[in-house]
Amino acid sequence: MDITFLGTGTSHGVPRVGCSCPVCTSSDHKNKRFRSSIHVQAKDVSLIIDTGPEFRLQVLRSHIHHLDAVLYTHNHADHMNGIDDLRVFSESAPLPVYGPNQVLEDIRQRFPYAVGENPWHGGLPQLVLHEVGTNGVTIGTLKIIPVPLIHGCREVFGYRIGKFAYLTDCKEIPQSSMALLHGLDVVVLDALRYRKHPTHMSVDEAVEVAKEIGAHTTYFTHFNHRVEHNELDAYLPQNMHPAYDGLAIQVSSINEGVPHV
Repeated sequence: MDITFLGTGTSHGVPRVGCSCPVCTSSDHKNKRFRSSIHVQAKDVSLIIDTGPEFRLQVLRSHIHHLDAVLYTHNHADHMNGIDDLRVFSESAPLPVYGPNQVLEDIRQRFPYAVGENPWHGGLPQLVLHEVGTNGVTIGTLKIIPVPLIHGCREVFGYRIGKFAYLTDCKEIPQSSMALLHGLDVVVLDALRYRKHPTHMSVDEAVEVAKEIGAHTTYFTHFNHRVEHNELDAYLPQNMHPAYDGLAIQVSSINEGVPHV
């Protein structure tokens, strides 16, 4: 299973509009961050988790030509507002979209023209909405398990796929969700900035959570413009690294050892 980080930035993106800080003006491509999203490619499945405002640019940059499904973690603008550009992926048939019920209801209210089949193939998205329940969903050969997370005062979803888990936008992980994270090869965690934040984990908080999860390798994501890539990489423990836009990794999609739900 191939994972590509399409974006690793927070809601402002990096560089931030109007900012001339060292990270925003950096020439290092690892400090250029679209809003957070990943592409998952298995033998018979191509799916996206979240469609931020740069979604069109992300799929062009990563040469993504086909999608079988989209999953949403939550309905904040930096994770959902690229939804209109799913129309190119639903020209020949409606595209399945999965997420928690509150996300699906928000799509129905904010993007009613995108829901269901329509005669304007290519002009409008054709999305078929599916709620992700506690037992998860199966897309092709991939079993996808939702991992409830606390993001400020609300619950959002992370997702576990085989030996991989993607846990963006969270302040804490309930113990009931920790039970879903045993035996990971790779975990991706929110690590907004060095200072504490009310709705996101700081770098040090994320490091402690990563140690508790105990994955072989941890990548951090959803950085703001105060996080310089190489400085953070030097600061982190040996098996933990900052992700960056375009980073591609391989992880086992086999469900052996995955907790039953």
